[in-house]
Amino acid sequence: MASRIEHRSTFSADLATTFDAVAGEAALRARLEEIGGDDAELLEYVPAGDGVRYKLRQGISSDKLPSAVRTLHRGDLIVEREQTWKTAGSGYTGIATASVSGVPGEITAKTSLTGEGEQVTLVNSGEVKVRIPFVGGKLEGVIAEQVTKLLEREAEFVAKWLAER
Repeated sequence: MASRIEHRSTFSADLATTFDAVAGEAALRARLEEIGGDDAELLEYVPAGDGVRYKLRQGISSDKLPSAVRTLHRGDLIVEREQTWKTAGSGYTGIATASVSGVPGEITAKTSLTGEGEQVTLVNSGEVKVRIPFVGGKLEGVIAEQVTKLLEREAEFVAKWLAER
């Protein structure tokens, strides 16, 4: 059984400016610098005519992990995440996938960025699956909670980035 991830953020800017703050190369590098954790890096950034694809690596120090995770995983966690965005009607849609070092399973999400005028909404809807007998469900819940917190921090960064531009 998987644990759900649902997150919605609203920004006061036009769609193109918000997309650049969410998925532009300069914004991604700045976001990783500020909230990416240990060994954060933009591994790949490939613009396409109708969108973009990028890969990120983010680190979570073991001392910041919940005790339930530390008992199952020794050392820091490394999260590798791939995101694709494509234009779709009056916005953008995407798919995000992530894996966590040493944890058998995956994180998947559908993403959308839509809006009119100066009101744009970013939606992430996905799930966490961990394939470890007996404790997988508990670990899924912890990871889903941490992913939601990360999405909140990323939304705060985007809002700050927009306010400074």
